[in-house]
Amino acid sequence: QVQLVESGGGLVQAGGSLRLSCAASGTFFSFNNLGWYRQAPGKQRELVATITSGGRTDYSDSVKGRFTISRDNAKNTVYLQMNSLKPEDTAVYYCTSSTPFQTLGVSGSWGQGTQVTVSS
Repeated sequence: QVQLVESGGGLVQAGGSLRLSCAASGTFFSFNNLGWYRQAPGKQRELVATITSGGRTDYSDSVKGRFTISRDNAKNTVYLQMNSLKPEDTAVYYCTSSTPFQTLGVSGSWGQGTQVTVSS
């Protein structure tokens, strides 16, 4: 089982930027698909961005053009660069990792989450 540890959350004003990091333990990181999800108070967890082992990315419509997901396989780390932040981006952000035999977001490993708060 992959262990995931997120960092980089915090409090930022609207229009600001944050970069989240998620460090993974274990081997075969480069073969895994990775993603970021978020959960706001009283809401269900939702997809933010994903990146495949081959580097293909996908984003939810709400963050497209503002957020960028990337990965550094040498460091076993996935990043989420968040620009032009809005108050509605306030949530706990979770990273997730799945093997090629798992469904990202459904099965696999999850981090403990990092809080992002955007003030207006």
